[in-house]
Amino acid sequence: MRAVIQRVSEASCRVDSQVTGEIGPGFLVLLGIEDADTEEDLQWLARKIYGMRVFGDENGLMNKALADVDGSILLISQFTLFAQTKKGNRPSFIKAARPDNAIPLYEQMIKTLDSLTGKKTATGIFGADMKISLVNDGPVTIIMDTKDKENH
Repeated sequence: MRAVIQRVSEASCRVDSQVTGEIGPGFLVLLGIEDADTEEDLQWLARKIYGMRVFGDENGLMNKALADVDGSILLISQFTLFAQTKKGNRPSFIKAARPDNAIPLYEQMIKTLDSLTGKKTATGIFGADMKISLVNDGPVTIIMDTKDKENH
């Protein structure tokens, strides 16, 4: 799994001019899923997102996590995070999971984040043409990949 996590002061998703998800301060998370991803990857990534300390404290240092600032999450499925661009000018998405594998993991990520945060995770619509609006706060943008996790 690959995630692009942006600290935002606000973010929203629209599909066909209808708002499907909207948050105030928190994280916009673009989530890419590949066929090799497992429930273990999902749990690791969800805990890392939830615990990531990138919000300012009283001294202006990035010491606070999502829960410390009562932040929310807007989760957007993004298969293009697995684009392969080494050959030619048209990206290949062969590593991205097909919907029959990706949708259950995406839905489980929503449930896991709901459980960790104690609030409803805002979302887009899997596979839809989504229009994302955000105000990146900082900017702070973190890229995480479960293939890079350390096992200790």
